[in-house]
Amino acid sequence: MKTKLLLMLAGSFYLMPLYAGDLGLPALPVPADNPQSVEKIALGDRLFNDIRFSSTGTVSCATCHAPEKGFTDSPLETSKGINDLRGTRNAPTVLNAAFNKTQFWDGRSPSLEDQSQHPFLNPVEMGLASHDPILEIVKSEPQYVAAFEASFGVQPDQIEMAHVMKAIAAFERTKIAGNSAWDKWYFAGEEDAISASAERGFILFLGNGRCVSCHVIEQDQALFTDHLFHNIGIGMNDIQPRISELAGAFLKAKAAGADVDIAVLTDPEVSHLGRFVVDEQLSSMGGFKTPTLRNIALTPPYMHDGSLATLREVVVHYQNGGVTHEGDPVNDFLSGGIRPLNLTDQDIDDLVAFMEALTTEGLTPPATALNRAEGSQRFATGVQPATSTGGGE
Repeated sequence: MKTKLLLMLAGSFYLMPLYAGDLGLPALPVPADNPQSVEKIALGDRLFNDIRFSSTGTVSCATCHAPEKGFTDSPLETSKGINDLRGTRNAPTVLNAAFNKTQFWDGRSPSLEDQSQHPFLNPVEMGLASHDPILEIVKSEPQYVAAFEASFGVQPDQIEMAHVMKAIAAFERTKIAGNSAWDKWYFAGEEDAISASAERGFILFLGNGRCVSCHVIEQDQALFTDHLFHNIGIGMNDIQPRISELAGAFLKAKAAGADVDIAVLTDPEVSHLGRFVVDEQLSSMGGFKTPTLRNIALTPPYMHDGSLATLREVVVHYQNGGVTHEGDPVNDFLSGGIRPLNLTDQDIDDLVAFMEALTTEGLTPPATALNRAEGSQRFATGVQPATSTGGGE
């Protein structure tokens, strides 16, 4: 069966080396100007977890990207920042974010380094007026001073925000998680590694479900993303009558100097505009980045706004042709190729079983009945931190 599937897909494959120790992943991309080091990773770990880098002294990067929750804040639909202020976006996982070509749901940051600086200043995240309080701490505290010197060879008066950003990114690049049951079955040939249901789900993933069109698999690695942005009907269906008004108002505000990062996390309707807020193209209206499916079972709820509670609900949304409730009208900007799937309940269960088989060994959550047709109880994740070396909104 596996040999036949490989032959079916061979035309779309290209060869890339596996990342050592993480079956199913490509080589880790590391910027030339920010090489990994033990000292820098340890420094980034401390910065990532320092709650003093928020205006209330209560929120760190790890608040919304907790290791025990798959580096998200599951089960929250959208993240909470200082003073329990609620943003508009579901926290994406840091796991394997090192492989993303852009960061955030709308791709508004080009790298882990750039992404790391924004939550500190967002009023619904960490709420600082500037990065100055961070620099004051790291330039004056002896442990930080020693760590920055060991990592970058700089003295206290030479420490800049760029160093902070590089250290956090270096830490996030260690959060690499492949080696799932599916990887062992597909790439290593362990025939009994996944269930019969997961095998059937994979056939559907490649065929009638058409999932592989966006959640891409290569010959010897799989990130399960095309790194592109698609309107799949989430959010946009709700604002359809006002799209022209909202888009026009946003563009006017952006031209007048509005901060895009703040706008998308404080206004739910602006948030639903998706990639359009970045590139201002009508073809990007309501488009959001294709997320990886690796470890997806660890991080409910789903979609950019956390509006779908379970993997089963996600599949049903696609089953309905890009609407959450069967028969609802689709939005005018829905990405091409999204149409009703005509799956059976067993098909949906099998697709869910396949996605659950993408969980890295050792990061297994309790089983959830809600992901099955007969289920009724949502689960709480129980994730252990990823420790292999190599990270959001």
